Amino acid sequence: MVGTGPGSKEHITPAACKALESSDVIVGYKTYLDLIPDLLSGKEVVSSAMMQEVDRCRRAVELAEQGKQVSLVCGGDPGIYAMAGLVFEIVIEKKSSIRVNIVPGLAALNSCAARLGAPLMHDFAAISLSDLLTPWELIEKRLHAAASADFVIVIYNPKSKKRTKQLLRAREIILKYQKPDTPVGIVTAATRDNEKVEVTTLDRLPEAEVNMQSTVIVGNSTSFAWQNYLITPRGYHHKYSLGE
Repeated sequence: MVGTGPGSKEHITPAACKALESSDVIVGYKTYLDLIPDLLSGKEVVSSAMMQEVDRCRRAVELAEQGKQVSLVCGGDPGIYAMAGLVFEIVIEKKSSIRVNIVPGLAALNSCAARLGAPLMHDFAAISLSDLLTPWELIEKRLHAAASADFVIVIYNPKSKKRTKQLLRAREIILKYQKPDTPVGIVTAATRDNEKVEVTTLDRLPEAEVNMQSTVIVGNSTSFAWQNYLITPRGYHHKYSLGE
């Protein structure tokens, strides 16, 4: 399981590159594989479209059971909203004897936070708004819990062509606990050629451009915007004189 990070080659770890170079077969979602063409040279490549995660994982396990060294590529990190868990479920279900190795990558919350400055300097929660595998009622419960506890909230899968109302509903819930002028950072396609970074506020979030390549970071009660950055203080200013 190889995490290739946010997309640009310079953000792929040396360990991930080494794993891909040593593999006989590379399996992955076509969009992610298209971002790393140089690393696919001379390899058997098995690609598939979106919504075929189970088939990809099963195929990767089958190829590994044939004695091949297989890299299953995930954007970001394999263990964060990706397929590491699914692979383990399949291996356990099949009672397979293959060895699964997780090669971490920069997750969206890391790369997007870097583009925004320092939004995750204090406690935060990551919540996906995709209700394909998780009941929406449970997602709402988690939004209430995170917002009421004053966490910075990292929102994955905020919007798609079919799912257009979930982010608006999430905003309504967060507004029950946070002020309308709470800063919000939106990073789309982090580190890629079409990258876009926007800092807005909770009340103006509906006007922002958000899609499935976006990660939305909602600040907590102490977060503030500065230039085009989103900063969440860690609390040093309460204990130290920062100007000296």
